Amino acid sequence: MTDFNRSTLPDTVRSNGATPNPWWANAVVYQIYPRSFQDSNGDGVGDLKGITSRLDYLADLGVDVVWLSPVYKSPQDDNGYDISDYQDIDPLFGTLEDMDELLAEAHKRGLKVVMDLVVNHTSDEHAWFQASRDKDDPHADWYWWRPARPGHEPGTPGAEPNRWGSYFGGSAWQYDPKRGEYYLHQFSRKQPDLNWENPEVRKAVYGMMNWWMDRGIDGFRMDVITLISKRLDGHGRLPGEIDSELSEGEMGEEGYTDASPFCSDGPRLDEFLAEMRREVFEGREGYMNVGEAPGITP
Repeated sequence: MTDFNRSTLPDTVRSNGATPNPWWANAVVYQIYPRSFQDSNGDGVGDLKGITSRLDYLADLGVDVVWLSPVYKSPQDDNGYDISDYQDIDPLFGTLEDMDELLAEAHKRGLKVVMDLVVNHTSDEHAWFQASRDKDDPHADWYWWRPARPGHEPGTPGAEPNRWGSYFGGSAWQYDPKRGEYYLHQFSRKQPDLNWENPEVRKAVYGMMNWWMDRGIDGFRMDVITLISKRLDGHGRLPGEIDSELSEGEMGEEGYTDASPFCSDGPRLDEFLAEMRREVFEGREGYMNVGEAPGITP
C-alpha cells in the first residue's frame, strides 16, 4: 500500500467552489460500523484494533474523516446507541488505550476521527438514570418522569401519562416500580430521554464532550440532536396555546399518537446548540460536527 500523509496535500485537491473554502466542505467522510468492519482477535466481532490495521487502506481510498458508529460502553440493546458510560469503550470493541492508538495512527496519516454521540437519551443502565430512579437523589430531574394518568393505577394498562407512541413501537412511556412513575423514551424502553431543561444535564454532557475533544477526537456526529428540546410542562408555550404535556394528537394504527410535534425542533434547540458551541468548541480549530436532524426543515 502507498504510504503518504494526507495532511500534506494542498487544499485545492478538491473544491466545492465555495469562498472561503473550508476543509470540511470538500472532505470525504467514511462511516465505519465497527462490529462488521475488521476483527483483529478472531472473536467474530470487529474492533478498534481492526480499524487501526486498515487505516492505510482508508487513506489510499482518499478518505479525510473516519466516522465511528458508537463504541462506548453499552448493553447493546440498540447497537451501541444506548450508552451506559460515555467515557469508556465497550469491551466488545477494545479499550480506551486502543482508542488512543487509533487516534494517534489516524492523525499520522492525516485522517480525522469523528465519534457518533447520543445525548438525547442514555441507556437505562447508565449511572445517571439509576440515580434518577430515587426521587431524593440530585439526579432525580435528569430525565422526563411523570406520574400515572389521573384515576389510573400506576403500572396498569392505560395508565401511561399520555398516549404518545415510541418510534420503536408501543408506548413512549415505561413504568418504573422503584420510583413509582413513568419515564419518557422516544426509542427503546432501555433508552430514557435526558431532560435538557436541567442545566446540570447540559453541564455534564459538555464536560464529557470536552473530555473527548481533549483526548484527541476531531468532532462528533450527533444522533437525533434535534430532539433535545421538548415542549413539555409549558416550556416554549405561546400565549393562549394549550399545554402540550398531555396533548394527545391524532391516534395512529397502533393506538398511539405522534410525539414528534412536542419532542423535535423544540423552542430551546438553537439556544442549547449555541451553548454547546460556546462550552465545547469555541477556540478549537480543525474539528467537524454533523447533526442528524429529524423533524426540522433545512
